[in-house]
Amino acid sequence: MSIRIILAGATGWAGSALALAIAKSNDITLVSAVSRTHAQHILGDVLNEPLLNCPVYASAQEALAHPCEVFFDFTKPDVAKSNVLAALHQGVHVVIGTSGLTDADYAEIATVAEHCRLGVLAVGNFALTVVLLQKFSEIAARYIPQWEIVDYAHDDKKDAPSGTARELAYRLSNIRPSEPTIQLAQTHGVVETRGTRVTGSQIHSIRLPGYTISVEIIFGMPDQKLIIRHDSGSSAQPYVDGALLAIRKVNTFVGLRRGLDNVLDL
Repeated sequence: MSIRIILAGATGWAGSALALAIAKSNDITLVSAVSRTHAQHILGDVLNEPLLNCPVYASAQEALAHPCEVFFDFTKPDVAKSNVLAALHQGVHVVIGTSGLTDADYAEIATVAEHCRLGVLAVGNFALTVVLLQKFSEIAARYIPQWEIVDYAHDDKKDAPSGTARELAYRLSNIRPSEPTIQLAQTHGVVETRGTRVTGSQIHSIRLPGYTISVEIIFGMPDQKLIIRHDSGSSAQPYVDGALLAIRKVNTFVGLRRGLDNVLDL
């Protein structure tokens, strides 16, 4: 039986790549889409793919009039949480690909997901190399108490830190907080140059032309350091396979899980 899905952000950079992949899938069907700039159109006309014959709506609430099993959000943080909550209240599992949601947002979403007995899989980055970066970093944090995260993105990305960096910091907080030699409050000069503290990790966000999405974590010990880095290219293809996997697996658990590795055998 095909999994019926609603895709919010279906005409964006990542969303359109996912929509085109779904068109070629044998077990996933797009029943409606959300795009404020292309509302009242057929998605296939917008993306030049005749297999995508679903309607496009301006809001998630309108799109959710179509029965589905999974709601996938690839939008912006100022609307993502309301979209997710609307889907949960409609009895629909959710995959979150939008970055910029806070830990408080996720706590609220987790409570609703548990109450509704539905699954929510939140993935800051669907690329396999990011999944491995997260796992390797968790191992390193058990042995190295000092690290900092550097988050790189294109100059017009408004949310900072990125969802990838937030998710990495959150995961490391479950191991331990980093232990800087000099605490932020003891810094002399301009304290903002030291970045910001997010769930126990120091994060620096760089926004410049020439970057797509990159993240690195630097672990430091006396006379040695370990650098683990992910760089994405110009296409959204690295995220498609992970996103399809998330759609297929989000109904296998109840509550909120953060990270694609939660549905992988790692």
